[in-house]
Amino acid sequence: IRFGSFLRRLVGFFMEFECQERAEVSIVGEGLSNQGAELRIGDGSVEVPCVKLCYQQKKATLVVPRDKDLSTNTHRYTIIDLPQALISEILNCLDPKELGLVSCVSTCLHRLASEHHAWKGFYCERWGLPVFRSKTFLGRHSIDTLYGHTEAVRTVFLLASAKLIFTSGYDCVVRMWGMEEGLSIAASKPLGCTIRAVAADTKLLVAGGTDGFIHCWKAVDGLTDLFDLTGFQKEKTKFRLWEHEGPITSLALDMTSIFSGSWDMSVRIWDRSSFKCIKTLRHSDWVWGLAPHETSIACAAGSDVYIWDISSETPEAIIHDAHEGNTYSLARSHSGDFLFTGGEDGGIKMFEIRKHGNETSVLLISQWMPHTGPVYSLSFEFPWLVSASGDGKLALIDVRKLLKTNRRGLPKRVSSRIVEPPQRMLHGFGSNLFSVDVGCDRIVCGGEEGVVRIWNFTQALEIERRARALKGMRLENRMRRRRTQMEMNAKSGRPDQCSIAAHKNPVNGDRNRAWHTKRRASGKAKA
Repeated sequence: IRFGSFLRRLVGFFMEFECQERAEVSIVGEGLSNQGAELRIGDGSVEVPCVKLCYQQKKATLVVPRDKDLSTNTHRYTIIDLPQALISEILNCLDPKELGLVSCVSTCLHRLASEHHAWKGFYCERWGLPVFRSKTFLGRHSIDTLYGHTEAVRTVFLLASAKLIFTSGYDCVVRMWGMEEGLSIAASKPLGCTIRAVAADTKLLVAGGTDGFIHCWKAVDGLTDLFDLTGFQKEKTKFRLWEHEGPITSLALDMTSIFSGSWDMSVRIWDRSSFKCIKTLRHSDWVWGLAPHETSIACAAGSDVYIWDISSETPEAIIHDAHEGNTYSLARSHSGDFLFTGGEDGGIKMFEIRKHGNETSVLLISQWMPHTGPVYSLSFEFPWLVSASGDGKLALIDVRKLLKTNRRGLPKRVSSRIVEPPQRMLHGFGSNLFSVDVGCDRIVCGGEEGVVRIWNFTQALEIERRARALKGMRLENRMRRRRTQMEMNAKSGRPDQCSIAAHKNPVNGDRNRAWHTKRRASGKAKA
């Protein structure tokens, strides 16, 4: 079955979607043919050779033709009778709000929608991860070191959904690693220039270098590792894009666009279907970093930070002199409301982006000074912000409390003298760290040493899970013994001694009353 843009419309009438048994499927969808379609239902299985959908008077019907007359049969088939894999493909085209609506239809859809990665990400951003998971980076860890690059590593990217790591740097080679084993999977041919930025999703891998080209690899269907970096596949999947007139310093992807920033003082937006540049955002200084979110994009140019409206190509807000010196790195929360900046002064700042009608304002929420060198890279995964610096250290900052505080009310402006400490610092590097990424309870970083290090915190997560499981078992056993005691007292007619003690000694009363009473009683007995 081919899924096109009609899938988003399909969910709009999930509640009205029903199967009737003697009709033909009337369907018209974008990118699909208008030929007849048939849904055959066998013994508990659903086979759909071809499907056409239409939207007519806000009602869609899917009918099963059969050889014999079943007009007297009143059984109806609904959308949840489709295979779960088919429903999951439909859910992949929805945003968190639509997933929330779908989950209200039935228990089956509720289970599938609740397990979807988009809803989980939205839930964690709004209400936070479980407490034990948010403390993962405070626990034990192991370090894996990946060797393969011959010179400094300028950029790392962790593709958590495919458990792949992409790295590159001064040796002009893009390398792909397995996240679990830490083994080198493939390496590209030398690209002829320093690679300063890499970004990827499950469909496309892009790398930008000092020659101004964006080197692209399309995912190969059926290939376990997604991308053919070596060029051994017969299908031609590598190509290049060129519009920039200077080195490319930053890249980002979303579902429809490629974003690239360059030292030619511009940010270009490329259409992923035609691979043509459709918009250009001009700045007054070199572009060091960018962070897109839906209809807006934040860009670091020189010491200033610009927040652009993509559709109108106009800046909504400008943060002048965000840092002393250049602003090298940017990161953004999943909701897009919070922006993190790292600069040449070794500081990290957190801003909140607020929209009031057509006006956009930016407020400073907090700031940190964890480094003595420039902050070259930032990565955010709720609730942790991780920074890599020229002093060879990683700073881990938990912003959960700041996000909760700002939801309750309007925050006051933060004084430039108030500096918060980080929750944890990771050491062990002797020189510059240029790039960091975080995901799957791991922190990946690369630097001047030419090696890639992975800080693995899955052991800390497992230990915390076991501790919480044991705590829950102890509580359950305590409650079970309590219920057993109450049943025995009820059968024997004796009152519950714990209830009597609790009644005589309320929590907000004198906690030592029972002890004093026993002491007086024992004194009288001795007298």
